[in-house]
Amino acid sequence: MKIVIADDSPLLRDRIRSLLNSIDDNLEVYEAENGAEALQIIREKKPGLAILDIRMPEMNGIEVLKKIKELKMKVKVCMLTNYAYPQYKKKCFEAGADYFLSKTEDFEEIEIIVSDMLRDKLKHSNKSPLI
Repeated sequence: MKIVIADDSPLLRDRIRSLLNSIDDNLEVYEAENGAEALQIIREKKPGLAILDIRMPEMNGIEVLKKIKELKMKVKVCMLTNYAYPQYKKKCFEAGADYFLSKTEDFEEIEIIVSDMLRDKLKHSNKSPLI
């Protein structure tokens, strides 16, 4: 599974990458430091999940989310923010976000989201389990 992490903080991107690697080291993880770069990577790599910060340079996460939905791309979007205000949450879900998480309170939820996606992908694959 391919995942894009878009956040202007290299430390946070590293922290998310470490969390993802602890789930499955076969994940293809791509990083972007701004919204424009995130959108370019999402268009090229067609990930299953994009983890977007709301406040980023060049293009904020909500703008990236709207563009993803406008382009009808099949990517789940997780908004991850320090600004988990109700008005942002409402705006993100209205724009089509699948998840909205606070960096300080919900960070570990990323593990649950990715694990569930991997389990669903395995369940829907045509490969039969080895006996």
